[in-house]
Formats: sequence, C-alpha cells, structure tokens
Amino acid sequence: MHETMDMADDPEYDEEEPSFSDSEDFVDDIEEDELLSDLMREKPLEADGIDSVVVVDNVPQVGPERLEKLKNVVNKIFSKFGKITNEFWPMDNGMTKGYIFLEYLDPTQAQEAVKNADGYKLDKQHTFRVNVFTDFDKYMNISDEWETPEKQDFKDFGNMRHWTEDQDCRDHFSVIYESGERTAIYANDAKESITVEERARWTETYVRWSPKGTYLATFHQRGIALWGGEKFKQIQRFSHQGVSLIDFSPCERYVVTFSPLMDTKEDPQAIIIWDILTGQKKRGFHCESSAHWPIFKWSHDGKFFARMTQDTLSIYEAPSMGLLDKKSLKIFGIKDFSWSPGDNVIAYWVPEDKDIPARVTLSQMPTREEIRVRNLFNVVDCKLHWQRNGDYLCVKVDRTPKGTPGVVTNFEIFRMREKQVPVDVVEMKEGIIAFAWEPNGSKFAVLHGESPRINSSFYHVKNNGKIDLIKSFDKQQANSIFWSPQGQFLVLAGLRSMNGALAFVDTSDCTVMNIAEHYMASDVEWDPTGRYVVTSVSWWSHKVDNAYWLWTFQGRLLQKNNKDRFCQLLWRPRPATLLGVEETKVIKKDLKKYSKIFEQKDRLSQSKASKELVDKRRGMMDEYRLYREAAVQTLLDQKDLRLELRGGVDTDELDSNVEDWEEETIEFFINEEIIPLGDL
Repeated sequence: MHETMDMADDPEYDEEEPSFSDSEDFVDDIEEDELLSDLMREKPLEADGIDSVVVVDNVPQVGPERLEKLKNVVNKIFSKFGKITNEFWPMDNGMTKGYIFLEYLDPTQAQEAVKNADGYKLDKQHTFRVNVFTDFDKYMNISDEWETPEKQDFKDFGNMRHWTEDQDCRDHFSVIYESGERTAIYANDAKESITVEERARWTETYVRWSPKGTYLATFHQRGIALWGGEKFKQIQRFSHQGVSLIDFSPCERYVVTFSPLMDTKEDPQAIIIWDILTGQKKRGFHCESSAHWPIFKWSHDGKFFARMTQDTLSIYEAPSMGLLDKKSLKIFGIKDFSWSPGDNVIAYWVPEDKDIPARVTLSQMPTREEIRVRNLFNVVDCKLHWQRNGDYLCVKVDRTPKGTPGVVTNFEIFRMREKQVPVDVVEMKEGIIAFAWEPNGSKFAVLHGESPRINSSFYHVKNNGKIDLIKSFDKQQANSIFWSPQGQFLVLAGLRSMNGALAFVDTSDCTVMNIAEHYMASDVEWDPTGRYVVTSVSWWSHKVDNAYWLWTFQGRLLQKNNKDRFCQLLWRPRPATLLGVEETKVIKKDLKKYSKIFEQKDRLSQSKASKELVDKRRGMMDEYRLYREAAVQTLLDQKDLRLELRGGVDTDELDSNVEDWEEETIEFFINEEIIPLGDL
C-alpha cells in the first residue's frame, strides 16, 4: 500500500481520456457478413417462407354461417399434399373474397398442391386455380416483347415396337441367370434362340415387361428404370428409394411403385403413381402392407383405378388422380373386388352379416349404377374370375349348407353380354384346386379332388343358357392350369411338389396330345402367339437343375437350355392386333392359302439351315487342311536337326534302317493235355 501512488498525484497522469472515434477521412470497408458472419447467417430474409405459400382462387364466397364448413372441405382437400401450418381467408363486408392463402411446412409440399389441386372441380361453378405465391412476381415481370422459346432436342429412342415387324414373327423373352448377375433378351427360334441384348448387372432383383411390351422395367435400390427401342436405351427413370414392387396401367401411361422405406405421415410416398411419358410424380399414397399386390387395380382402359380399405372402396380417375365424384363408396364388410377386362364394370362381394345374406354386386363406372346383384347364402368364401374379354364372370362360392358336413363349392357364372345378366350355377362336390377360363372362348377348366385322385374337368358355356360338361380325366398329376393365350390348347402342370408332370391337352375334342415331365419345374410360360410354351426350374425356388425347356403347343420338346443359376424367364407381351373382327375372319377363312406359303418358307428355312451347316463344316475342314500342311512343312524343316540329335538314325519311318535290325527268336513251352471224349 505504501508503494501505491494516488493517480491524481502522479505527474505522468493525464486527465484527458483517449478518443475512440474514427477520423474524418476513415472509410469502413469491413462487410457485416465478415464481421458478424454467424449472426448474419440467421438474419431473416424478406422472402423466407413465401415459397411455401399457395394462393387458391375461385373459392366460394360465403358468409360467417357457412365459413366453418367451407374451411373443413378446403382443409380436407389440401391437407393431402402436406401439413398446413397457416391459413388466411380475406374478408369483405362479412363475406370471403373468393381467394385464400395456405402455408405448408416446406416448398415441396406447396409444389405438390399446385401440381395436383390446380383445376380441381369443387362443384359446377367453382374450379380451383392454385399458384405458388412467388409466381405472382414472375407473372408481373413478364416482358411485353415476344421471346422465341428455346428449341428442345428431340430424343429419338428408335422404333418402340420394332420386334413386331420381324419377318419371321420371332417373339422376345427375357432371361435372368447367374443368380441375377446377368440379364439377356432373346428372339425365339425353334432351332436356337438369337441373342438381342445381354448385359451384366442390368437389374438388382428382377425385371418386368409393360402390358404391351413397349418397356422393360429394371429394379435398383434408388428406383426403377424403363428401357426400350431397338438398342434398349434408357427411356425413363423414377426415383423411389427401396422400390420392391411395380404395376403398369393397361394403357402403359402410368406406372405404380411401392417401397416399404419411404412412407411418412405428412408426405405419403409408400405408393407413388408416375407419368411414364413425362417422368413426373402424379400422386403418393400411404400403404400399411403390400401383402395383396397390386394395391390399386386398373380398369381395362386405364381411365380409372380403385383401392379397397376397411368398409370402403375408393375409385380414382386419371389423369387428375382424384376420387371419382370426390367421395368413396361405403361398403360395409367388403372382402374383394375386381375390374372387368373388357368394360368399366367393377365386381365386389360382401359376406353375410347376421340375417343379411352375402352378395355379389356388379357396378357400372363412372355412373356407379348397379347392373346386377346376386344374393348368396351360407357362404364361407368367394373368388372372382373374369374371362379375358369380360364376356363372363365366374364367382367361385364355398358354402356350408345346413345339414351337410364339409364345404361345397358352386360356380356362379354371370353372362355379361346378355340382358339383365343371367346367372348359371355349376355345383362341385369335391374341393377345388385350380380354375381357369379359356382366354378367347367360352370354356373353362377345373382341377378338383385330393391327391392322388385329382380330376380335371372341362366345361362349355353355351348360348342356350346351358353349361355342358365336355370331358373329365381322372388321376391327374396336376395342381395348375395354363391356357394358351389364343385358347383351345392348355397345359395341366404338376409344379414343384408334383415333380413337374405335364399334360398337353387339345380342348376342341379333349384329347391329351402328349404327357411329359420336367423334373421339379417351378414355372410355365406361354408365348404371346400360343405356338410355344416354356417350362423352367428357377434358382429362386430350387438350387439345382436350373434350366428352361422350350416345347411346341403339342408337347414336342424343341430345346433344353441349361443356364448357370437360372432365375426367371418372361415373354415379351404383344400389343393388340390392329385387325378388326371381320378382317380376322377373312384371314381365318383363307388360312389354307396362307399355310402353303408358310410351309414353303419353312422348307426354305430348313434347306438354308442345312446349307449353312454344310458351309460351316467345309470351312472347318479347310482350316484343318491348312493347319496340317503347315505342320508337315515344319516337320520337314526340322528333319536335319532330328537326324543330328539321333546320331543319323532316321526315326520318321517305321521301316527305316532295316539293315541295323537284330532278329531274336523266343520260344515258349506249351503243356498240351489230351482228354478223350468218352470220359466226358
């Protein structure tokens, strides 16, 4: 303390404080971002959140008494696209002004609302127009001067249906082998298939053809890709992480993908419907389980698709992807439904409920008119089977009649092309193993009974209101029925556990053309023309004997193709014929005239094949002669060297140097025993 001096007594102390002000000529050249970078990063921007706001125009103008109801309707529509965090309803003299502002959680949800709700028809007088809020600046700043749009390059993928123009009518098929490492496309030929395209790791799981054969879909962890054209170029790709299942619309305009990894409450992405041409996402849906794929079933023309949930059947229309008439059908207890393959008619069935019988209902879309209702009693289960043209519907009904033990099966046959849709009944006393309609006819086949006494029966639905039993075969080794796509012919197959027993049947006279076996066969695939059928043993189901065999429709084996760890074979579908009914009849009438041309072409093909084989053998013989002449010349050139190495002895000939040979005689003692014949 003694050494401490009072600052006031210190002669060095100056009472004037230093100045911290900038000089007059000082220039501040430090930016705020540099000085306070962390703080400035959090500075709110004027446009923050605007990208998440949408403006909805053409909203009904209502008073306070109807405002709450309108808000509920609007929220129900727009909450499908994401979580709405804020909304503003401008008012004027107690009435809404006809437009509103909705704010979403993020800009992607706002864009989804614009894409799907713009043009949404609320009622006859109100159709929503939806825009992102930032679009107004864009529209306000449009130049009055015309600017020529930038020319987009045309992507030429080649002829997307080139394989249908093959002069020899060779159908394509895809093959996956080496446990999925390799995928190949082949053109079918009775003698030897021709490789069209082959790639390594083309897909990560399996492949699918589109319904008309235009696209080949491959699966990848990040999504799917579509390929087509003569060189199988990539046409489109769709990003859907973890995609495992897909389904095409019959018109090939849309593709539906499913992934168990992507679903969230705010943004449904388990199931996504995509536009194939543009690659755009049309709509996403929630999905709890994919056990019954496809979740959405399409109408025959691709204009509608439907989904069943508990007590509800939801029918959507394309391309808006919105609910038909903005509401679902409430059907309590609905168990299953199916679209007609030929008309916009939907069939569904409902089980019994106390005193109310089970029923099958046929409804016309989009009017929802019920064109037929069939009541059923003592029902355990039903299955819906449409004939491919939609001419008939078979409802397989399992019943437990009162006083009768066990289950009895009836086939309820709906004649869709007749007035008031009459129904015929076929009663089966035995359990049903398989049922299948003839694709282009009025016959159906049934496998019934229990192993080892399995019977196959063939029925014909006649125009006079009767259903005739054509023929029955007993003791069949079969658990599956595979009709030719053109009808008349079928294969009764005993797959997997039945060791691949095959019976080729002609149903025109119900004769068995051939009985064969492909041991442990797991799959049977008809080609689109009905001329060939393939049986295969997939590595996915059986780890040995993996191969596919090609047969004629009569059951004559043409090829055995063994592929290392063969997995899958799929025929490429053909688009519908451009010929009308009358033109087809004319061709069938003149078939004998065409058959002569085809037979001549077949003979020419065989002679051509023989000529090619002879030419190939001649070429191989010429190669051998050249090789032999070169080898003989080499032998002659090396003769002096051989003589030098062998001391002048020529060993090239067997009889050379005879004078140097030494003759040696070797004698062998032979013991001879004579046995008189009389002693024997």
